Amino acid sequence: MLAGEIREDISHLEEELLLANYKIGVVGAGNMGAGIAQKLAQEELDVILVDMNDEKVQKGLETISSTLTEGVERGIFTEEQKTETLNRIYATSKFDDLTSVDLVIEAVFEDLKVKGSLFQKLDDLCESKTIFATNTSSLFVKDIAQFTQRPDRFIGMHYFYHPAKNRLVEVIPHENTSKETIEKTMLIGKLHNKTCILVKDSPGFAVNRYFVPFLNESVHLLEEGVANIPTIDAAAKEAFEIGMGPFELMNVTGLPIAEHSSSYLSKEISEFYAPAALLKEKVNNNDNWPLEGEIVEQHFPFIKKRLFATVFGIAASQVDEGVASIEDTDIGAKVGLKWKLGPFELMNKYGLEEAYEAVEELNESRVGFHDSSLLKEQAQKNQPFSFQFIQTEIKNGIAYLTINRPEAMNALNPVVVEQLEQAFDQAESSDKVKGIAIQGAGKSFVAGADINFFIDCIENNQIEKNVAFTRKGHYLFRKLETSNKVTVAVLDGLSLGGGSELALACQHIVATNQGSLAFPESGLGIYPGLGGMLRMNHQIGEELTKYFVMTGKTIRANTALELQLVSDVVEMEDIEATIETIVEKGTEDKYKEREIPASLDSLIEAFSEENVQKMLNGEKPKNVDPELAEKLVKILSYKGPIALKTINDLINKQVSDSIEEGIELELDYLMSIFKTQDALNGLVASTTGSRPEFVGEGKKV
Repeated sequence: MLAGEIREDISHLEEELLLANYKIGVVGAGNMGAGIAQKLAQEELDVILVDMNDEKVQKGLETISSTLTEGVERGIFTEEQKTETLNRIYATSKFDDLTSVDLVIEAVFEDLKVKGSLFQKLDDLCESKTIFATNTSSLFVKDIAQFTQRPDRFIGMHYFYHPAKNRLVEVIPHENTSKETIEKTMLIGKLHNKTCILVKDSPGFAVNRYFVPFLNESVHLLEEGVANIPTIDAAAKEAFEIGMGPFELMNVTGLPIAEHSSSYLSKEISEFYAPAALLKEKVNNNDNWPLEGEIVEQHFPFIKKRLFATVFGIAASQVDEGVASIEDTDIGAKVGLKWKLGPFELMNKYGLEEAYEAVEELNESRVGFHDSSLLKEQAQKNQPFSFQFIQTEIKNGIAYLTINRPEAMNALNPVVVEQLEQAFDQAESSDKVKGIAIQGAGKSFVAGADINFFIDCIENNQIEKNVAFTRKGHYLFRKLETSNKVTVAVLDGLSLGGGSELALACQHIVATNQGSLAFPESGLGIYPGLGGMLRMNHQIGEELTKYFVMTGKTIRANTALELQLVSDVVEMEDIEATIETIVEKGTEDKYKEREIPASLDSLIEAFSEENVQKMLNGEKPKNVDPELAEKLVKILSYKGPIALKTINDLINKQVSDSIEEGIELELDYLMSIFKTQDALNGLVASTTGSRPEFVGEGKKV
């Protein structure tokens, strides 16, 4: 909800077109190709959509227009955004128009000869710079690459349905794909707000490798007479915390897809993956599954155990084989399949010894299943899997620390903060490192702290844990601020609350036009507790700090540049070069005096201490444009009253505090703010997308 409100607040007229010189070709105007083209165009990339004839091209455009119209009706897009998206798509039946594109994404019929013939044709047409990407879901990327003379510029990009809505893309290099091709493909993935996971060129890649057998094993349970369809669906929904059971899913996506994918996996891996006889029968008869019937809960434990065993054994084995990491396997499930937990998180929840026992039982009873050494070792230790959320890569003397929780918008929790500190300490102590850059995976930088952690602390009467977490965060952020290595935050996406505070703690911020800072805490009944308003107070003054923190209004990249909160606003492809230049120049005093743009004078006047007191009492500020005054009073009326008074008090006191003193002051107020009913109401409401009811003073949890 908050992210949506902030995006609505961004003026598209003030944003420059990001990487406007990038052109992407999409071949195939069917549902997948049209969806891919739509998503690229939505994110302001120019697209050439090509198909064999004008009729297919026109049908593809109609599909896109229909999907966008549905989005307008649901309030996701405006008519203007729909028109702008369609205008970025050039649809044609002339393949020659693809000659100079940077990337061609193929989305045609799933047949090696068909795909191979297309890429042979494109190989002759396209310039040498053009990267070829196949959207195959069931063929080896290496086999399709052989049809071209550019195997180093050939890669897989497996989109998930619906590609304009589902954020996951599996990026699949084959053994001859160059590093440059991988990096450029991942960049383009990020440019159109996709969560990209890197996957080995292998049968089923990472997600379908365990998802297709999950569907198929449900049919085996039906064949064996374990339970009826409604019971199996209900048990699966409960076990995996999903909205649709396997039989309903197959009806929606098409039974032939499940049957075809199972046959392919069986051919490439083992007979365990072969489609169940009943599935083949249904496909031959062109039937769907009947979903009505009685649900018998006494069968749930057996069903859950079998389905868990299927997913656990395959997921663990593919990590053994190097298909994907533990983290990317889970990200694939959560982003691509909309599961609440990934396979390895589910193993932790189920119990490692129990998980291994279930896998072993299935392995002994079915030919061709898996005995994972990874799962066996973890079960013997009887310790849950740990997840590495920070990825480190050193390039040209810069250590890039990537927070890799895209499914959670990289939210901070105690584990993430601990791992970030460890990665930072290691980079800071390395003689090979001159600078340290912190960035987020996916479309966000960091969308604040993990709200569920705060809620758990309150509900379990353990607010001291929240205070300890916040103190730990302050300790790390102060390290970033005072390091003898230049620290840079890469603000190339949405940043909220603790994420904005993390960015402001770094010595420099490099942003793209997609980057933004915001503090939504007042709408949650709390205040920014990780030094964000303290640092802004010392940079842009108390009045503007009060404006941005109390209202929660977004600070867009260009505004942040004017306020000298960020060092540079650049295109995404120029981020690394810009960081290298900043590091070479060394540290600067980010708290130096600056001239505030005159355009903000009215906001400074509105948030003078006298006017703040008026607005806290529901009165309009004086000496302010009436329309602005009315708008500000209305905005503040939706915020937590205790939070607003606390924010005002803290900012007033922090004006003359050092950074260290200001940090201690923020920590001193934490226990009292988190004990209020407003804090609990606001935090819980944010998880449900509803507007919180604030009760004000005197109400404690």
